[in-house]
Amino acid sequence: MSKLSHQRRQKMPTGPHAEDFSVDSSFSQVQVEFYVNENTFKERLKLFFIKNQRSSLRIRLFNFSLKLLTCLLYIVRVLLDNPEEGIGCWECEKQNYTAFNQSTNINWSHIFWVDRKTPLWAVQVSIALISFLETMLLTYLSYKGNIWEQIFRISFVLEMINTVPFIITIFWPPLRNLFIPVFLNCWLAKYALENMINDLHRAIQRTQSAMFNQVLILICTLLCLVFTGTCGIQHLERAGEKLSLFKSFYFCIVTFSTVGYGDVTPKIWPSQLLVVIMICVALVVLPLQFEELVYLWMERQKSGGNYSRHRAQTEKHVVLCVSSLKIDLLMDFLNEFYAHPRLQDYYVVILCPTEMDIQVRRVLQIPLWSQRVIYLQGSALKDQDLMRAKMDNGEACFILSSRNEVDRTAADHQTILRAWAVKDFAPNCPLYVQILKPENKFHVKFADHVVCEEECKYAMLALNCVCPATSTLITLLVHTSRGQEGQESPEQWQRMYGRCSGNEVYHIRMGDSKFFMEYEGKSFTYAAFHAHKKYGVCLIGIRREENKSILLNPGPRHIMAASDTCFYINITKEENSAFIFKQEEKQKKKGFAGRGSYDGPSRLPVHSIIASMGTVAMDLQNTECRPANSSKLALPAENGSGTRRPSIAPVLELADTSSLLPCDLLSDQSEDEMTQSDEEGSAVVEYVKGYPPNSPYIGSSPTLCHLLPEKAPFCCLRLDKGCKHNSFEDAKAYGFKNKLIIVSAETAGNGLYNFIVPLRAYYRSRKELNPIVLLLDNKPEHHFLEAICCFPMVYYMEGTIDNLDSLLQCGIIYADNLVVVDKESTMSAEEDYMADAKTIVNVQTMFRLFPSLSIITELTHPSNMRFMQFRAKDSYSLALSKLEKRERENGSNLAFMFRLPFAAGRVFSISMLDTLLYQSFVKDYMITITRLLLGLDTTPGSGYLCAMKITEDDLWIRTYGRLFQKLCSSSAEIPIGIYRTESHMFATSEPHDIRAQSQISINVEDCEDTKDVKEHWGIKTSHHRNSCSSDQSEHPLLRRKSMQWARRLSRKGNKHSSKTAEWISQQRLSLYRRSERQELSELVKNRMKHLGLPTTGYEDVANLTASDVMNRVNLGYLQDEMNDHQNTLSYVLINPPPDTRLELNDIVYLIRSDPLAHVANDGHSRKSSCSNKLGSGNPETRDETQL
Repeated sequence: MSKLSHQRRQKMPTGPHAEDFSVDSSFSQVQVEFYVNENTFKERLKLFFIKNQRSSLRIRLFNFSLKLLTCLLYIVRVLLDNPEEGIGCWECEKQNYTAFNQSTNINWSHIFWVDRKTPLWAVQVSIALISFLETMLLTYLSYKGNIWEQIFRISFVLEMINTVPFIITIFWPPLRNLFIPVFLNCWLAKYALENMINDLHRAIQRTQSAMFNQVLILICTLLCLVFTGTCGIQHLERAGEKLSLFKSFYFCIVTFSTVGYGDVTPKIWPSQLLVVIMICVALVVLPLQFEELVYLWMERQKSGGNYSRHRAQTEKHVVLCVSSLKIDLLMDFLNEFYAHPRLQDYYVVILCPTEMDIQVRRVLQIPLWSQRVIYLQGSALKDQDLMRAKMDNGEACFILSSRNEVDRTAADHQTILRAWAVKDFAPNCPLYVQILKPENKFHVKFADHVVCEEECKYAMLALNCVCPATSTLITLLVHTSRGQEGQESPEQWQRMYGRCSGNEVYHIRMGDSKFFMEYEGKSFTYAAFHAHKKYGVCLIGIRREENKSILLNPGPRHIMAASDTCFYINITKEENSAFIFKQEEKQKKKGFAGRGSYDGPSRLPVHSIIASMGTVAMDLQNTECRPANSSKLALPAENGSGTRRPSIAPVLELADTSSLLPCDLLSDQSEDEMTQSDEEGSAVVEYVKGYPPNSPYIGSSPTLCHLLPEKAPFCCLRLDKGCKHNSFEDAKAYGFKNKLIIVSAETAGNGLYNFIVPLRAYYRSRKELNPIVLLLDNKPEHHFLEAICCFPMVYYMEGTIDNLDSLLQCGIIYADNLVVVDKESTMSAEEDYMADAKTIVNVQTMFRLFPSLSIITELTHPSNMRFMQFRAKDSYSLALSKLEKRERENGSNLAFMFRLPFAAGRVFSISMLDTLLYQSFVKDYMITITRLLLGLDTTPGSGYLCAMKITEDDLWIRTYGRLFQKLCSSSAEIPIGIYRTESHMFATSEPHDIRAQSQISINVEDCEDTKDVKEHWGIKTSHHRNSCSSDQSEHPLLRRKSMQWARRLSRKGNKHSSKTAEWISQQRLSLYRRSERQELSELVKNRMKHLGLPTTGYEDVANLTASDVMNRVNLGYLQDEMNDHQNTLSYVLINPPPDTRLELNDIVYLIRSDPLAHVANDGHSRKSSCSNKLGSGNPETRDETQL
């Protein structure tokens, strides 16, 4: 600051260009001096003693040292003083101390006079002079017009008491032995220490810790009280019972600690009065100090403390930045982060601008987290708070958005600013950013890993419509689990589902892998099949050393190299696996050729699956293409005896160009489709394949899609209103060949674009394309319509799902899938977990009105999924609730996985994907692989996710391992899991009731005689026309089954206990539930007639025969309304063991290789007669694989 006092002078330019800046000569130049007030002597002294931090700090440190020295000299004087040698003034006659020892009167001379040696007096006088001069100078410099304010300050009064008497003794020698209470300088030392600490923090430019300062003040106060009491009592007791300094100190400690032994007590009233005064002062001062300390401690608990620089340099920590911390988000992060063994020594520093929530505080007090989680209240936009969190030393910074905000765009803007602030403060700290809206993603492209919530959400919901339960598959893959969930359950499906849920994606360099090392130089397909056959691991992708792109299933043309990085799905990574080959060797020695069966969890260490397929016949198959109408996994021709089991072609080590993909799944199918359309005699617009010309936001990945040759006019995109181009006003009039996919959303956000792209991707056959209807609460904006007008069969209309008219107008009776997207306006509620109330009730209503509809719902809170398709008297759901609680107590990260709606893929919450960002800290490839699976990114040569359905004609393959071989050998596809739907008998609480249930409930096999009855949704047969009535002639099979129930109920009624009788009476009441179905059906038909819509479609869907009921039950769409205890459950098996038996209606998840890669290599597109066929009877078979 002293530099600021230098003079600043205006300098005029000189030289040849001086004339450019010349001024009128009549104006003379004036020299201006700045900061002239600092040129005075007083201001310079003030600058040196007060304003300048460094010089002021040195002066205060010197003053503090002087005060401590005076206290030390007082102790020296007491130790050298011997009253027995006599007392009195200086150079006066000494009086003996013992002469007055027996007197009852107080000899005040013992109190007023002490024996002070001349050298000691000289030192004390010198210190007193220095202190006096310094005090007077500081008083003069800090004088602001009120002299009395300066005089009556406590520090000034104490200075005068301790310095002026010594100065007087210079001029009046007899007073040199006068007692002066120098020990009071301890209070001046305390005052100087406080000022010194303040100056220290000002000098080093660091924020002072209020907690540290208050603790220091409290300690100094206690020391000063004890020191003052010790010295005062010792001196006063010179006139009474002689006490040493140690005994006085002992007395003070015993007294202030409220112990009070009474062995040492003051004998004369002056010392007793001093004790009373000291106790009163302590009772007043100490509680105030403690109160201030407790207040600061509580405030610190709210705001958090600091993460010390020493800890940051010796320990590893990550920083979690959030705008508001909820208990669910915190537990998801901690459970997923600390699920990895190598992260156990990491610390988590939470930086949040809001005060800690009560639930969060309670959790962070648990010893498991209290030692590893540090909560700091602060903002990421402040460098001071980032310094407190030691962001520059952090291993990573996670920045999460507040998804429950009403204004999600504003939440994204806050996230962007936080990311910028962290990048500016700590450019080397890896950033993991969660963004909500895709249009804001390009602002944080610099981050190491970015997850866009709406991109992933809409792509996942779209795939759920063509690959059922994709959301469950991805959620299980990105959660860390050991596969222990449900292993103690008596239910077989829970044990199998729980064990397979432990599969995750791992990576390893091929040259270092025991799984894949032996397949160097072999094709990718060969390595994938044999690794699965031998070790039970599923190889899904690779990454070349020279190329950073990850390729999922690059196909048989890819030759494995030792430098490749392999990505595989397994229970655990290879480094944690034990290899036991004895079992396989024994099986080979015994000539084991029997088919395997799944017999529960593997006994191998760390749950590493090492399975053997047995001896598989490797006869070469005929590679000719099958007829075009083939839509199943064809059964090979038998070679030799008819009793020999069918064989499967071997997987070739190297791709044979002449025989590779004999039934080319990847050729362009437009010619076939147009030929078929011509045969049907209908004019169909030819679609083209290309990149969408208009993206609604910056940063969307270009994807090759089916497009219209010309953009559709905006008026034609409106489904429920005709225009000059067409007069269609309802879905029936369009005459769609495929069922509709309806999406209910609040607004047409840019993320909705990612719902359309995966369903219009180039690798989907034109015959697979389902019409998409966007049911929007608000009218879409112009730029969104501009982006979607190039896609075929994409429409929109305004309406809500809680309005029956809107649902009927958008064609819900012609739809197979309804996707209900969580609305932004309902994501926040006054009571937590109530944000989903409206959505859940609306979905429940639609479930009752349209029971054949597959409804996929997004919820804000995953815990609310238990209310989906809620039934009040469902004992099985109650049992699953208990199982969920037990798994949560066992520390499972997937406690909700056994809820039936989640297992079946009918419900999804975006918060389940938070773990994707957390896993990226350990697995930096997880976001890329997930985006490839969802179709958000399309890397040349990388495959895509699809599904195929197992039919009766495919059951000859028998096991999942043989299916793996069949797919690899014929179409080079990699299966990664199974979506299984099975009929389930829900048991009651009484074990002996199970037998009764089995006797009076419909069995699935009872309806096999009508299994082949399949009706198209647009055709209605005559005997279904009036099936809503209660006439017994309608639905003869259903009525016959009902009569069988009644007869069995009457026949078995007397053989059961009272509880069984009550249960049977409930079953009898269920016979009359069709009246409720009739009422709902009449409601819907009346509304359709009012709107002028044809009711024929709804009659076909609403009034189901018994075979239709069983068909829907097998698909997992519908519960059997005739029996509350008969239901279906669907679940996902990720990478099941090779000996897992295939079952009817299993849907297999496949990673199909990139069609463009093979087209580019061949130089032309080969026409295939074995291309994908759409099963007309089942909407789930859109991606059937033809082998």
